[in-house]
Amino acid sequence: MATAKKAAAKTTASSSTRAAPDAADMLDPLKNLKAMTDRLQDLNLTGGASKLLESGQKDLQALMQANQKSYQGLQTVVQRQTEMIKSAIAEWQTAAKEMPGKDAKANLAKLDELGRQSFQRAIDDIKELANLAAKSQADAFELVRQRIQANVDEVTKLLQRK
Repeated sequence: MATAKKAAAKTTASSSTRAAPDAADMLDPLKNLKAMTDRLQDLNLTGGASKLLESGQKDLQALMQANQKSYQGLQTVVQRQTEMIKSAIAEWQTAAKEMPGKDAKANLAKLDELGRQSFQRAIDDIKELANLAAKSQADAFELVRQRIQANVDEVTKLLQRK
């Protein structure tokens, strides 16, 4: 009983002293997969084991490529959102500077028209961002789908030989 408590205490102590991943690792999720792939390539196996390893390497590569496509797509969406926000702010600032200070009725009409245009532009922007995100995810999914199909083809070939 005392031995189990000591082992649990050691496990708790060791898990609390583990280093948290640094910010660079969090920003590059593919770093660990690349290192694993490099280590797997250094192994020298023959026969069925090497084919299995080769297939696993291809799976990892496809996964890395899919993750990279998703990450690039996310970056594109964020960049485009930033451009849209900057454009909207500049438009409102220009409109505010151009408003005459004396005619309140004309100012309200201009604000109303600007608000309508901004609303329509926001809807168009949302559609554009949704299309960008959907295309990015479709590209990533296609890479994974191709690898799954390759796995199915490999298994089919193996079963036909026997």
